[in-house]
Amino acid sequence: MVPLDRPVVASPKEDASGEAESAESSGDNAAKHARSRRRPTRDRKSKQVGRYLVCVHVQPDMTQIAMLEGRSLVEHYVSRTADDTNQIDGNVYRGRVQNVLPGMEAAFIDIGIPKNAVLYRGDVRYDREDIEGGASQQPRIEDVLKAGQTILCQVTKNPIGAKGARLTQEVSLPGRFAVLVPNSSAFGISKRLGDNERRRLRRIIDEVKPPGHGMIVRTAAEGVSAEELQRDVTTLLEQWNIIEAEAKRSDAPGLLYREPELSVRILREELNGEYRGVVIDDRALFEQVRDYVRAVSPELSDRVEYYDPEVEGLPIFERYHVHEQLHKALDRKVWLPSGGSLIIERTEALTVIDVNTGKNVGKTNLEETVYRNNLEAAEEVARQLRLRDIGGIIVIDFIDMEIRENRDKVAAALRNALARDKTRTQVFDISELGLVEMTRKRVSEGLLETLSTECAVCGGTTRSCARISLLCMPSSGPEESRSVWPRVSASAWSCSGSPSERRCRSSPFWSSMAQQCWPRQSSWPAHR
Repeated sequence: MVPLDRPVVASPKEDASGEAESAESSGDNAAKHARSRRRPTRDRKSKQVGRYLVCVHVQPDMTQIAMLEGRSLVEHYVSRTADDTNQIDGNVYRGRVQNVLPGMEAAFIDIGIPKNAVLYRGDVRYDREDIEGGASQQPRIEDVLKAGQTILCQVTKNPIGAKGARLTQEVSLPGRFAVLVPNSSAFGISKRLGDNERRRLRRIIDEVKPPGHGMIVRTAAEGVSAEELQRDVTTLLEQWNIIEAEAKRSDAPGLLYREPELSVRILREELNGEYRGVVIDDRALFEQVRDYVRAVSPELSDRVEYYDPEVEGLPIFERYHVHEQLHKALDRKVWLPSGGSLIIERTEALTVIDVNTGKNVGKTNLEETVYRNNLEAAEEVARQLRLRDIGGIIVIDFIDMEIRENRDKVAAALRNALARDKTRTQVFDISELGLVEMTRKRVSEGLLETLSTECAVCGGTTRSCARISLLCMPSSGPEESRSVWPRVSASAWSCSGSPSERRCRSSPFWSSMAQQCWPRQSSWPAHR
């Protein structure tokens, strides 16, 4: 592996005796020798160039995936081993209708997991000839679904909090280059492709599209041959035939098709020429991912690398500074490069982001200072929304700008930064008060909820307790106290004795939170 930080060689200093020239010559020779000693295996020509890097860290009970843009962490995913309850997006199930709620235009479906999933009327498939009252009318959900009925459905949204998973009856099977929509007339080509490429793919689709099924061509199909597209469609058709055969074997609710490993799924969706590498620290997963990439994109297979922590001397997340950025992503305050800051507050109804100038005093005038600060904030807000996976209603309080043109430029910068986010967003213009109202589709619980568990004593009613549960779980103390303390269910690092733990234990709020959650523990460990 190639170190991220380039070795810095200090220039020789001149001494009082006037021998600067000889010192510089000897210093240059020493620097050349040091460079050759530090990087004996570096080959600049073999290093791939690209914007994104994917780091995959595998642990016994979970897998963490970090996506870096340059050196900045922009997305983070957690996949737990054999999680058939919370991470089921894309899975296909045989479901049984439990009850139908006409007032909600929805039905609750038992798919074999503890919490029933919900199916809304707009996601129901039906044959108009089977509907009473005529085919010209829009059928009500109680006319289409009955309690006890068995249906085939697919999860489109994971369960979040108290909400169950969301279902659809229009099953779609994604591949590398195409998406198969069984028993449908759906047809489409990615709008990100150029007109000439779309026309070329349209001619290929007319040849490879299976009869009776719909098909959507993905952006990754740009430049692929008819044989590659045909091979992808054939694989998807075989998967659908297996699902249909399995669905007919029984009427009991259960899983029919499981989406592949999260790392494979992300690479299937994202991997292209803009990715400079995929680094994995588990040999078995590395071989699985490498074989998959060789099968679907042979030209990118050399970008999949195995990271050996024993050889490198550092864990993969430490090596690429992912841990440090994850810790910062859990703070409510985010610093901007010029000295400004963001304050991110999450509530039940919405998320509020406040932009401040902080230490940024500018150089010319107030309007220019505020404008530059807001531009930095727009870029950082987009990154934080992706990294923290914040969804729902979001209100951004930019600093007031007097010039209308500056407000329009800041709004455009925010939209351009959000264009790199694959999650659907909707952004409105900046109001006279400097507020931006936007929405972002909620697809998961969020970074904090993923990396922590609710406090068993206070129920997570305080923000400090949530921070402690993640970063400051006590490594010593009374056994009864440690048994109540929430387990860190998705932490890729050990906090025992870490700088974060020492800071938190010595801070005033550690003492107050210890007294709040454990008021009767007189033998609580002393602060350090």
